[in-house]
Amino acid sequence: MNSGKLIIFSAPSGAGKTTIVHHVLKRFSDQLEFSISACTRAMRPNEVEGKDYHFMSTEDFKSKIKKNEFVEWEEVYQGQFYGTLKSEIERIWNSGKHVIFDLDVQGGISLKRKFGRQAYAVFVMPPSVEILELRLKQRQTEAPESLAKRITKAKEEILVAGQFDKILVNENLEKACADAEKLVAEFLKK
Repeated sequence: MNSGKLIIFSAPSGAGKTTIVHHVLKRFSDQLEFSISACTRAMRPNEVEGKDYHFMSTEDFKSKIKKNEFVEWEEVYQGQFYGTLKSEIERIWNSGKHVIFDLDVQGGISLKRKFGRQAYAVFVMPPSVEILELRLKQRQTEAPESLAKRITKAKEEILVAGQFDKILVNENLEKACADAEKLVAEFLKK
């Protein structure tokens, strides 16, 4: 693989990482490109294949695992796989840009371990689990059982936030976006 940089944003579901990543991408569009993850979950109504995710069947995903086509992958929820294709990182680096990720927490940790100082990993921390739960309820995309699973998982993910280079608390979205911009600018200068 080439030698570009990787910027990783990870967080519990509903913490605001996707909004922050979109903000950072707009600000650094000449230097960064979004890595589109692969997943086996169902596409949500507002999502687009090849833009939000590479949606695939579990069978196809497992086949790519066997062929060593992922730089990292996780079974985030039982039967729901997410991963980063090696070809996606290579495509971005070959275009002369650095890669920015919006990943689940375990995926973020895996990439940071694999790429070390070449990667900068930011954990987007919700102000509290209660606020996180409220944000997820307001999305209206989760059944009660699914929401409960996400909250349980979020509590576990918050415990490993210290494995990231930086913890960014998203209490005020505007401030969190501005802080993320500064962090990314500093890392890209190195």
